[in-house]
This record gives sequence, structure tokens and C-alpha cells, in this order.
Amino acid sequence: MQQKDRDQIIAALQQDVSLELGAIIQYLWHHYLAEGIESPPIIDIFEELSRAEMKHLERFAERIVALGGEPPTRIAPVKKRGTLKKMIRDDLGGERNAVVVYKTHIKLAASLGDTTTRLMLEEIVSEEEAHVDTWETTLGIKPGE
Repeated sequence: MQQKDRDQIIAALQQDVSLELGAIIQYLWHHYLAEGIESPPIIDIFEELSRAEMKHLERFAERIVALGGEPPTRIAPVKKRGTLKKMIRDDLGGERNAVVVYKTHIKLAASLGDTTTRLMLEEIVSEEEAHVDTWETTLGIKPGE
């Protein structure tokens, strides 16, 4: 892979790291701040998904380093406050955004012939789509609502 192609992939993965850092912090804050009679099972989901996002972050960061780059410390915006339902909706929005961004990066990796990055992103998108499903089911909404 040429250096300019490698730089494009690194930049895309750096964006992905920022999204994952934001998601981890947002999930943890929701875990800490969730209150109310309906919150105990949701608190566990917040924590579980924060750990899943940590694994995604690790994979992205390792790939950046393997390509000769450096993982960023930029954090995507974090939404911390609100009702339990608002927290869940905020997390659903973040998951949906990640799916869209990562699918764009899959196309980039494919166009540049970076099969390793493409496959990694495809696996992570599958996991993010499961997170979307978790929140849609929790909210009792249909996909895309």
C-alpha cells in the first residue's frame, strides 16, 4: 500500500478512535448517572457496551500503529445528562452514527485494497448493529425510528 493510501486509512481510523473514546465515556457516565426504578437492568447494559466499545477502540488503535500512525486522544462529543430514556436515545444515536461512519470507512479500505482494515471494520459494524438492535428493542421501537 502506498503511503498516501496508508495515510487515508490512518485518518479514517483516527476518526473511529475518537468515536469510540466518546462512546466509552458516554456509556460510563450513563452507567454512573442513571436513576429510577427502571434503571438497574439498563445500568448493566451501559457498562457492558462500554466494555465492547473499549475492545473496538483497542482494535482501531492497534491497526493505526500497525500502519505506522499514532492513535489520537480527541474525544467525540459526549452527551451525559437527561432521563434514562434520553440517555438510551443518545446512545442509540451514537451507535447509528458509528455504523454509518464505519461503513464509509469500509468502502475506503476496499477501494484502497486494504483487506485487513476492511474485514476488521466489517466485524465491528456487525457488533455496532447489534448495539443498535439492543437499544431499539429496549425502547420498543422499530428499526430506524
